Amino acid sequence: MDECPNLSPLQASGGRSQVREAGSGDLGRVPALRPAVSLSAVTRGPAGTGKAETAGRNWRAARGWRRGSLACRTAVAAAGRRRGGMAGRRVNVNVGVLGHIDSGKTALARALSTTASTAAFDKQPQSRERGITLDLGFSCFSVPLPARLRSALPAPLPAPESGSEPGEPQLQVTLVDCPGHASLIRTIIGGAQIIDLMMLVIDVTKGMQTQSAECLVIGQIACQKLVVVLNKVDLLPEGKRQAVIDKMTKKMQKTLENTKFQGAPVIPVAAKPGGPEAPETEAPQGIAELIELLTSQISIPTRDPSGPFLMSVDHCFSIKGQGTVMTGTILSGSINLGDSVEIPALKVVKKVKSMQMFHMPVTSAMQGDRLGICVTQFDPKLLERGLVCAPESLHTVHAALISVEKILYFRGPLQTKAKFHITVGHDTVMGQLMFFSPAPDSFDSEPVLDTFDFSREYLFQEQYLCKDLASAATGSGQANEKVGQAIEGHCPRQQWALVEFEKPVTCPRLCLVIGSRLDADIHANTCRLAFHGVLLHGLEDKNYAESLLPKLRIYKMKHKQGLVERVIDDYSVIGRSLFKKETNIQLFVGLKVQLSTGELGIIDSSFGQSGKFKIHIPGGLSPESKKILTPAFKKRSRTSRGEEAKQEEGAERPEATQHVILSLSFKRYVFDTHKRMVQSP
Repeated sequence: MDECPNLSPLQASGGRSQVREAGSGDLGRVPALRPAVSLSAVTRGPAGTGKAETAGRNWRAARGWRRGSLACRTAVAAAGRRRGGMAGRRVNVNVGVLGHIDSGKTALARALSTTASTAAFDKQPQSRERGITLDLGFSCFSVPLPARLRSALPAPLPAPESGSEPGEPQLQVTLVDCPGHASLIRTIIGGAQIIDLMMLVIDVTKGMQTQSAECLVIGQIACQKLVVVLNKVDLLPEGKRQAVIDKMTKKMQKTLENTKFQGAPVIPVAAKPGGPEAPETEAPQGIAELIELLTSQISIPTRDPSGPFLMSVDHCFSIKGQGTVMTGTILSGSINLGDSVEIPALKVVKKVKSMQMFHMPVTSAMQGDRLGICVTQFDPKLLERGLVCAPESLHTVHAALISVEKILYFRGPLQTKAKFHITVGHDTVMGQLMFFSPAPDSFDSEPVLDTFDFSREYLFQEQYLCKDLASAATGSGQANEKVGQAIEGHCPRQQWALVEFEKPVTCPRLCLVIGSRLDADIHANTCRLAFHGVLLHGLEDKNYAESLLPKLRIYKMKHKQGLVERVIDDYSVIGRSLFKKETNIQLFVGLKVQLSTGELGIIDSSFGQSGKFKIHIPGGLSPESKKILTPAFKKRSRTSRGEEAKQEEGAERPEATQHVILSLSFKRYVFDTHKRMVQSP
């Protein structure tokens, strides 16, 4: 048994372990990290060693170990069976570590973690060179599962080949360390979409900063629970430390009052006392209390192993002699050793050769788990990040119908035909939007969050409707017309948008969509996140404009006004000023018009060449209307003989005593190729 490495870092060290950098020669000096069975390798190699090379050494060591003694093979088999059959003896929860650049996020993740992945703690050479986090980092720690959460676990399986009781159930907390630099907001959004709880890290000496605020907005969209960590408290003067912490705690609680995180706990820590250059011997402060707080705040998310397998891949690298490793988080379904998976963006299907979960070989994994899978004959350069799924379960879309909700802090309107950066999972592409809402009589209908109804009619909008548009539109009649119902303070409970992507994206239905203006000045104190929503229907056909959009019943309301010029008889009048001289009036024949005197008329034909038209009134003109339309004859002044000759048909011109207005209203469907005009019955 001496050959067999420890499977549990906590058991190996008899308690919590310190994660630290180790060269290839000092692996033995870090007993807690000894089980280097990893495509999630813990150690960094000597200077200049790439993560794929380091991970490769550990992966090969793991495979060699698995081919070793019977005792080792038995241990791995047992571990695999425990994970494969337990789905619940080790519960994984993903906790995001977000905040402004240089707030100490990576130091905090390092202080909390007992197990690190190949992508943890800024291992990339570029990150070390620049001294900042450039990509998502993953690490974890485990604690005994709290008693309050054990009732949510499925019944445990007995240990294989014995009737002994299963081991103590564990809560595994996977930390997702996100970058803090404004230019890396795409990566932050991608990381936030896989977390169950968010730690917002605040530099206590600086308070809320621009990216702190953006991370808070992302957290409101992507997760349900928040813990605020006031870091770097060791930098505060000892005599004033507690007073500053109390003041900052009150400020953060005030900031959270108008968010979904009202009342979220705030805790002070010093993840790296003395700063980055301080010796490793300086112990972090407040970490045990933070772990206790996290454990009390965590709830077991609903995990569903059914449904098609889908994994969000954030790192991909090759290992010589073994294959290509893809690491990521399972978004839905489950996977077993030997299953086939598809990289849908490339239309490539591969068989899973082996799997690991933070140093432990496993035979299965399910929704919410952090996993690495190894496949063969696949170039990792083709997939830096993206999605892996069950074969033929995911499709590439060129456009999508999404539900839309504007982010409160975004300044300015969301306008139809405007372009935004659209983030779906780890993909961010440019997309052009067209907004639409329910018909006005359905503004108060209950929102439908998981499907799109093609049988309904929808009203085209020049821009997203919200109550704050009323004040913005007061100066312009045209603007008032654009915002429509919003001027009256009556906005629909749900709105949608058609998003047309500049490049096709591969994504599941009902995934989170975030729209941003990432080209905005990162130094300006403004929110770049504009809206969020859910992808309800993807348009897979490249020629969707011809094949699918005509089925989308979005209409514009058109309103025209003209005047009654004169009466022909009790059932006919002549109208004018409704059409231009060059308008083909024949297209409007048969449409109904409303007279301001109350009668309903039907456009019968054109009249002359100047845009006039004849209107038939089926019910006839009322006596009151005839009286209004009866012209009064007004004597004209004397004219010269030449003028008299020109007007010999009548020295008097009839004029109506009062104008009668004609109103024409009709719908025109945006995607109707025939441009038909439709009126309600």
